[in-house]
This record gives sequence, structure tokens and C-alpha cells, in this order.
Amino acid sequence: MFVWEALHDLTLMILMVCAIVSIAIGLPTEGWPKGVYDGLGIILSIFLVVIVTAISDYQQSLQFRDLDKEKKKIFVQVTRDRKRQKVSIYDLVVGDIVHLSTGDQVPADGIYISGYSLVIDESSLTGESEPVNIDEERPFLLSGTKVQDGQGKMIVTTVGMRTEWGKLMETLSEGGEDETPLQVKLNGVATVIGKIGLTFSVLTFVVLTIRFVVEKAVRGEFASWSSNDALKLLDYFAIAVTIIVVAIPEGLPLAVTLSLAFAMKKLMKDKALVRHLSACETMGSATCICTDKTGTLTTNHMVVNKIWICGKINEIKGNESIDKLKTEISEEVLSILLRSIFQNTSSEVVKDKDGKTTILGTPTESALLEFGLLAGGDFEAQRGTYKILKVVPFNSVRKKMSVLVGLPDGGVQAFCKGASEIVLKLCNKVIDPNGTAVDLSDEQAKKVSDIINGFANEALRTLCLALKDVNGTQGESSIPEDSYTLIAIVGIKDPVRPGVREAVKTCLAAGITVRMVTGDNINTARAIARECGILTEDGVAIEGPHFRDLSTEQMKSIIPRIQVMARSLPLDKHTLVTRLRNMFGEVVAVTGDGTNDAPALHESDIGLAMGIAGTEVAKENADVIIMDDNFTTIVNVARWGRAIYINIQKFVQFQLTVNIVALIINFVSACITGSAPLTAVQLLWVNLIMDTLGALALATEPPNDGLMLRPPVGRTTNFITKPMWRNIFGQSLYQLIVLAVLTFDGKRLLRINGPDATIVLNTLIFNSFVFCQVFNEINSREIEKINIFKGMFESWIFFTVIFSTVVFQVLIVEFLGTFASTVPLSWQFWVLSVVIGAFSMPISVILKCIPVERGGITTHHDGYEALPSGPELA
Repeated sequence: MFVWEALHDLTLMILMVCAIVSIAIGLPTEGWPKGVYDGLGIILSIFLVVIVTAISDYQQSLQFRDLDKEKKKIFVQVTRDRKRQKVSIYDLVVGDIVHLSTGDQVPADGIYISGYSLVIDESSLTGESEPVNIDEERPFLLSGTKVQDGQGKMIVTTVGMRTEWGKLMETLSEGGEDETPLQVKLNGVATVIGKIGLTFSVLTFVVLTIRFVVEKAVRGEFASWSSNDALKLLDYFAIAVTIIVVAIPEGLPLAVTLSLAFAMKKLMKDKALVRHLSACETMGSATCICTDKTGTLTTNHMVVNKIWICGKINEIKGNESIDKLKTEISEEVLSILLRSIFQNTSSEVVKDKDGKTTILGTPTESALLEFGLLAGGDFEAQRGTYKILKVVPFNSVRKKMSVLVGLPDGGVQAFCKGASEIVLKLCNKVIDPNGTAVDLSDEQAKKVSDIINGFANEALRTLCLALKDVNGTQGESSIPEDSYTLIAIVGIKDPVRPGVREAVKTCLAAGITVRMVTGDNINTARAIARECGILTEDGVAIEGPHFRDLSTEQMKSIIPRIQVMARSLPLDKHTLVTRLRNMFGEVVAVTGDGTNDAPALHESDIGLAMGIAGTEVAKENADVIIMDDNFTTIVNVARWGRAIYINIQKFVQFQLTVNIVALIINFVSACITGSAPLTAVQLLWVNLIMDTLGALALATEPPNDGLMLRPPVGRTTNFITKPMWRNIFGQSLYQLIVLAVLTFDGKRLLRINGPDATIVLNTLIFNSFVFCQVFNEINSREIEKINIFKGMFESWIFFTVIFSTVVFQVLIVEFLGTFASTVPLSWQFWVLSVVIGAFSMPISVILKCIPVERGGITTHHDGYEALPSGPELA
């Protein structure tokens, strides 16, 4: 299939016709086998181009297939064989009981069994934006829909292509990737180059034909035409077509796709799954990252570090501290504490076949359950004794979770847990050491508030646990919103991930601002931000409600200085991202894990969803999924994004140099001498070096550390920079001068005599031209730095391509002369060809010593930018 597609290239089809006509005329005039050499040479070159293109496309399709498999690795929690477990959506079977919570995607068609406040967004299937409440009266759940709120269980009735979603998918053929911004930009460049090439091609053919006809008329042979003349004109036409082949830079889209596919494959190994090709490239231009705290900057394994209960603070470190806590509080208080932990949770404690205990749920709730088990609680016994009547799950607006529980004696209790400041406002009583509820005075409330702030300043996430006795029967259904009794303040520690501080430092050095947006208390947020190196002395830490109240003018002045936003709602994150993009023209990357982060992920230039903590809705709206939830991986994505951009620039610089030289040398030579020094087959070989092999070598260069020491590429920056034009014109001028001298005065200078003098000289020109490209490919590894060899031998693809090119060139010149119109050269001429090519290296050094302006930043010969300082930089 890929070979067939490659054969459909228009210029290759024209060349095939040329080859067939060449053989048809050559056989009767020159006989077998001489008459077929030219035609077979073109066919052999076409075969090589097609095979290399087809193999490259096939490899690419395999990579995308791998990525697609990885993209669809979604796990759901099910009850199967009476045990709760995690399974892949591909392993779901009819009869499985699936656990659904806010942010999940419904993995199959099914029927609702039980749950609380289950609200489903069916817009992806029905197009209706109004969410649907699922309960016993409306129990049908459809695959592909999303859980907007609440939680529930469903029994699977249909899986795979038999689901409603599957039937819908059957009617669609999956479209390919959209073109990336860089590909669009390069297609424009390719079109312009193609038009220039076409003009040169037509001019070359016209000039060669006119010269031939005029010479024939001068010799008085105009009236007599032979098959040799037809062959000559066909040869001119083949050269003209081949000039188009060389001029049309089909390697540009190939280079972009190769580079992106290579980067995607590498990033997948580094725990970043790229869902959209363009994200790789855009990430290289990112000027700002708005990051979550929990799970991204921190390890996302939370543990209870401190607890304030009955007026005392206890530090929790293993069993000894738990025993100490038990001696300080009564049995009654411990029982209330464990009840508030085990009843008011959406997580579960499960045991596997080996009896090993696992906690399934969010990191915060898992920390509380872990603490409850450590304190001697029994989850199953608690759940068996008490009946849960109603649940209002946690969400980012309420910032609390409430539950109504039926007691064995017929009474009803409400439990509430959540953000400390919010839950504390609902409390008017507090538990004393005997387990009795006593009034909470204003003075005590202030002390508790100070405790919360003290915990937060130690970078602890604080949760407040409270309960209330509700008058009424077990049929009571409304959860009270005030007059709670405060049980405890829990401080949960989520340690900063190793390497985050260094990663933030790398971002700042690369001109990328890091902003932390979190729902946490401002003191906790400040402490973590300082620990990570995000919050600096002149930076601003702001709370979501305060940010919301700012006017447009105030936002303009404060947004550039915001480094931390605490107690924020999803809307605040969305507003910040929108303002950064529209007001300041920033390229914004956003990290998110919750359903509520979807609008910000969608609005940003690059949405980065968390693979472990992230909900399916967040992943669906993201461009990149960070599989290990680690900030360091995000920096790696930025590094690869920059590598892609600069690799394509290197390739474009290399290709434009070859284009300019090949077009001008053939055109000028045709005008002056009446023949082109580079034949159709030779030009096709150069085209193969330049397009396919050049793309493979330069587009797959791994990133170096220097990339993160330069500012990001702006939105409006020209793709072909002034340093690139300097290198292109400098190298082209050198190659044209050398090849022109060889073309017009080579025989005299090198004392080439005899009947085969012309073909020897043309072979030398062809050989020198190819070696100029080989060494220029090495020069193109660095656009601005002088040291072009750094890391060259680490890139085995680059080294293999250069080595293969040289080996094939030797074979073509020495052994395939009949097809390539070459003759074997003496060792002196081989040395001369290599020297001519190698001399492009000192030329490159001289060119790089000429300072040029690039977007207001002067580049020096070491390649690193002299960044402006002081107020200018700010």
C-alpha cells in the first residue's frame, strides 16, 4: 500500500514515462544493452526513492499504531468474583459491575444498580448539552458518555462494537492527524521553492532545446532528424523534470513527520504520551506553565503527618505515635474519629487473594483510610454496622464531602469533611476529651484557625472532620449545612517529588515562567512553591476569590507577577490561561487531572493531563498525557519540542543550500555550454541524499542541554532566521564558485585530456557536489555554534546516514557508471572531491563568526544568546 502511494508522486510518474520512452528509442538506435542504460538508471533511482519513502511511511504508521494502543490503555474499577479490582476496558465482560465516579468515562453500555447524585453528560452521543440524572427510574448508561457528578455502580450489558458508541464508530472512518502549525508554515515554503524550481526547469529545457536547434541549423542539418536527436531532446526533458524533482522539497513534510514521530516514540519511553502531533512542536514555544500542585509537583502519595484532636497536636510517625495518641484520647473519641473517616469516604479498602490490603481511591482519602487502619479501625465492620442514607460527593466548588449515616439504634448522623476554613465555619461545637460535644467559643475558633494556618505553613494539606446528630428517622434525606461538631483537624503531607526543584530551575533558565494553581490553602501553597523554587521574593501569591474580583486593568498589572494561585476554582484557572494568552500573547501549557480542569486544558495551547491521577475527561481534553504525573516529564516534553523545531530548521538550511546550488549550476551550465553537468540519475541520487536521508539524519537529532538555555521561539518569529540565511547563502556561494570553476575551466586546471575528458570532469563535478552535501549535512547540525561534532557519534542514525551516503557514492562512481553516467576516478580526484567538500567546514566557522540579529537578540559565535538584562528583560 505504501509503495503504491509513493508511486503516485506526479514527478516520479513523469520520470517513469521518460524512462520508458528512453528505452523505446535507445534499443533500436544503440542496441542491447547500451540503449537501455539511461532508462534503467532512471527506473533504478525511482525504485530507490519509492522504497525509502514507503519504508519510512510504513515505520511511521507502526509508530502511530503503537501510540494508538497506548492512548487506549484505560483502566476501570470493577467488582468481579466478589472482589473489587482494576481491569482494562478491553477486558470488560457482560456482568461486570463497574464503579463510576466524577470524571470517569462510561466504558460500556450498562444498567445503573446503585449510587448517589449520578449526573451523566451524554453530549458526545446525543448532542444534547443538558446533563442527565441517572437513577432507578432512568437506569440506562451508554458507552462514551461522561460522569459529570456523583458516583455509582452499573452492571455491564453490552461491550465493544455492539454498544451504541461502537455502532456510531462503525459508521465513521478515523481521520488522520491534522497538519501541525509548523507543517502548514513549511508547506508554504515548499510551494514557493517548487514554483522557483518549475521556472528554472522550464527555462533549462527551453535554453537547451533552443541551443540544440540553433546548432543543428548552423551545421545545416535542420532538415534531417534522427532517433539520436530525439534521444537528446528526451534527455533534456528528463533533466528538466529531474530539476523539478530536486527543487520540490518533498523532504520537508517528511522531516516534520519523522521528527515528530521520533520525538513521540522517545517521549513515550519517558512517560509522556503525545495525543496530538502539534503539541510536541507547540511545547517547544511554551512561555508559561500553569501547573497543579498535588501529584505533579508532589509525589501524590499522601500520609497523615499531624492531627489536632481534643485540643492537642499529635505528630503521626508509625505505630508508636498512634499508641501515644490512643492514650491521650478516650475510646469514645477514637470511635467517633474512625466513624467519620470510614463512613464519609468514596474510597474503599479491598483485600486481594493473598489477603493483602489495598486502598482504592483518591490520594487524600487514601491517606485518611491508611491512618484509620493504622489506628486499629476495621473498614468492613464499620460499613456493615452503619447504613449510608445519602452522599453528597466532594467537588471543587463545595470543597467538602457530606454523608448521612443511619445508626444501628435508629438514629441518624451527618458527617462532613473538607477544606478546613469552610468546614470550620459550619461548626458551633467541638468534641472534648470525653467524647462530649461542647460549645465552640470565638476564642477557641481563632485558636483552631491558627492551628490550621500553622499546619499550612509547614506545607501540610489540612482537612477538617465534623459530625452532627440529626433528628429524625432513617428515611431522613437532607444533609444539614450548619451546626456541626468539630472532631479533628488533620494535616496531610504530600512530599515534593525529587528533581522538581531542578526542573523548575531549568524552566526559568529557558525563559518559561512556572505558575502554581491549586485548590489548597494559601499558606500550604506558598510553602510548597518556595520549596519547589517557584515563588520568588518579587512574586505574588494570590487567592482565587481575590483574583476573581480584580478589574481588567488590575489583572493587566498583576498577572505577569502571579506565581501562586491558591484556593482557586476551575473558572479561575481558565480565566488566568485566557488572560495570559489574549492579553500577553503567551504560549501557555496547563496541567490538570480533574474533570473540572477540562476547560483550562482545552483553552490552553498545550493541555497536559495526568496519567495516574487524571480523570478520563481531563485526558480526553489534553494534548499530552503525563503517564507518571511528574513535573520533570513536562520539562522533558518542552525540551523535545524545542529539539523538533531546531531539527527542522537544520534540515531546511541543509535542503535550501542543495536546492540553490543544483538549480543554478545546471541552469547556468545549460545556458553557457548547452549541456547540464548533472544528469537525471545523478540529480535523483542527490534528491535521495537531500530529502529522505537528510530528513532521517537531521530530524532525529536528540535534544541537547543548550536548548534549555535559550528563550522560547515566539508565535510570530520567522521560521527561516537570519543566521540560517547567512549559512545558506555563504555555503551556496562557496559551492557555486568551486563547481563553476570546475565546469568552465576544470579540464585546463586539472589537465584532463583524452576522448573521455568530459565524462571524467562531469564525474568529478558530481562527486565534489555530493561530498559538499555530506560535509554540509555535518555543518547543519549546528546553526549557530562552532562545535558541530558535539554529540554526533551519540546519534547513531546520523552517523549511519553519513556513512551509508559515502559508501553508496563510491559504489555509484566506481561500479554503476553505465547507469549513473560516471566513470571510475583516480585516487587523486577522490582526494580532491573530499577536500572540496571538507573545505565547507572552515567556511562554516567563518560564517558563524559574523554576528547577526535574530529577533532582537544578537547571536555570537558560541551560539548562545546575549539576553538583555534588567528592566528590558522584565
